[in-house]
Amino acid sequence: MLEIHLRQKKNVIVLDLCGKIDVDSANLVEIIGQVLRDGYSDMLCNFEEIQIIDYMGMSVIAIAYKEVINNQGRLKFVNIPAHLLGVLAISGMDKVIDIYATEELALNAFNEDKAIENIKKMQLRRRFKRLPVDLKIELKSGLGHEPVCLKLDILNLSAVGAFIFGCDKFKLGDDVLLKMKLPPSSEEMELEAKVVWIPDKAVQPHDYPGIGVEFRNLSTAEQQKIAEFIERNLSHIPTD
Repeated sequence: MLEIHLRQKKNVIVLDLCGKIDVDSANLVEIIGQVLRDGYSDMLCNFEEIQIIDYMGMSVIAIAYKEVINNQGRLKFVNIPAHLLGVLAISGMDKVIDIYATEELALNAFNEDKAIENIKKMQLRRRFKRLPVDLKIELKSGLGHEPVCLKLDILNLSAVGAFIFGCDKFKLGDDVLLKMKLPPSSEEMELEAKVVWIPDKAVQPHDYPGIGVEFRNLSTAEQQKIAEFIERNLSHIPTD
């Protein structure tokens, strides 16, 4: 049977594996399951003392990996002997699980993953924050034809779209082009958008006439500029 010894490095559980990973290695799945139940989600498998991984062993590894992923955890490999790297490559496992040459590199990678994940979460929150605002814009058909609505008001702005009040000349799915300035900048932004919502006059009389639009083909710089404008102005809005 596969020998497994556990040790902890900060929030990462290191599994030192010894022997063969084969049909008799179900204990790998069992131990990983127990580690997850104990509240640890980050695991590092040390293959330094592994001699053989056969076909059934690859299935055991795949099941263990799926168990970790299904529980929102992370599993990485380290110190894989050269003669076993080919086995992982043939199975495609080397493209699924991160493999590191040293334990230090692997442990650092867990920290880097968390930092990247936090940045992505922050960026996602910033994209979907909505700012009640009163901005004057110009709006016209994205195809360059009529209809044209000039000097309208954006009443609600996010980094992915906006609610524009004062125009009933468009229908769902229409492409539009809007021009606006984000104070204090005097630079005019010209943004492509698509109409994705039209308020019902009987149900939402305070929003009529108006349209909800979703920005299209927005550059990273443009989205960043809108997100920063929202963040800056949200900080000045009093909260209860």
